[in-house]
Amino acid sequence: MPPTPARLRVAAVGTGGIASGAHLAALSAHPDRTELVAAVDVDAARLAAFQDAAAAADMAGVEGFADLGAMLDAVRPDLVLVATPPALHREQTVQALKAGAWVLCEKPLCLSLEEYDEVAAAEEAAPGYASVVFQHRYGSGAVHARDLLTGGALGAPLVAHCQTTWYRDADYYSVPWRGRWATEGGGPTMGHGIHQYDLLLHLLGDWTEIHAMAARLVHDVESEDVSTALVRFANGAVATVVNSVLSPDEVSRLRIDCADATVELTHLYGHTNDAWTYTPRPGLDDDARVTTWRTPAADLPSSHAAQLGAVLDAYERGERPPGSGADARRTLEFAAALYKSAFTGRPVRAGEITDGDAFHRSMHGDRSAPALGGPQTAKEPQ
Repeated sequence: MPPTPARLRVAAVGTGGIASGAHLAALSAHPDRTELVAAVDVDAARLAAFQDAAAAADMAGVEGFADLGAMLDAVRPDLVLVATPPALHREQTVQALKAGAWVLCEKPLCLSLEEYDEVAAAEEAAPGYASVVFQHRYGSGAVHARDLLTGGALGAPLVAHCQTTWYRDADYYSVPWRGRWATEGGGPTMGHGIHQYDLLLHLLGDWTEIHAMAARLVHDVESEDVSTALVRFANGAVATVVNSVLSPDEVSRLRIDCADATVELTHLYGHTNDAWTYTPRPGLDDDARVTTWRTPAADLPSSHAAQLGAVLDAYERGERPPGSGADARRTLEFAAALYKSAFTGRPVRAGEITDGDAFHRSMHGDRSAPALGGPQTAKEPQ
């Protein structure tokens, strides 16, 4: 592998809110390691606004392009940040990999396991890797909790609850690509709750079996607006997972009950150490031990900046970055299994969805949207 440049040359693909907010802030947090050199967007006004925002953040001179291929040919970036609508992720990621760049792509990396396997094949033939934005893994509270759980400090994990209960109105779904299988891949299971259950899998490890339901209760969309699942893990733990965009009291919550303690995370879109609580089991009188649970070494918020730092570290070492390869595929397989269970009414086991399975090709398994049921409306009072 050639020597790592002092500052990686970075290009942004898609210059909307996520790019101008989260990704610019992430680059600003690593000024000695990154240089934003180019941006791509088909909307000239949006691209110009992004260039202005970059200049205001001391990243002037960002070259603008309307076409990804033209940018890759002209600039040859080291790292490409993909923040376009989901249906474009697979094609743009493969294109960037073939051009020799590493990729950090917004979730979901692609819309099906079939597409993910196409990305994996492109990785095999390229020098770089494609990583998915799962920023909740990278806050110090999550790093500390994972160390405690995997090291056995809290005792065996037994019962878990994973909750993403948010609220989205009809205006949210007026964006043409939202709520459609072909352009978003699904509803809150793919577009909202995926961050939280990715963190659940990151903390508890491999899942083995899912029993799920999904429904379209309110919104006039193709996909679901709520899903629920019962999950069994390889370590024996069992969990509930709820993904909703119907919930006025919005919260993201993760709770894991272990033999010696309960660890709980409560937040909305991001967490700091203060969002994590540890409750020892009754009768556990070991103040020193409990203190170590409650005192991570640092307080780094979960963020794109934290994940970008991990990707930059991996680039410098020439190693596969976290949130890529089989690690990220496990999370997408979880989503596919949840949908398959919801559509078929039966449990789905890890590894069951393989090439040739309809749910390998698409999250809805090529089934008609009405299988989830249409929007429900409250009856008028008698």
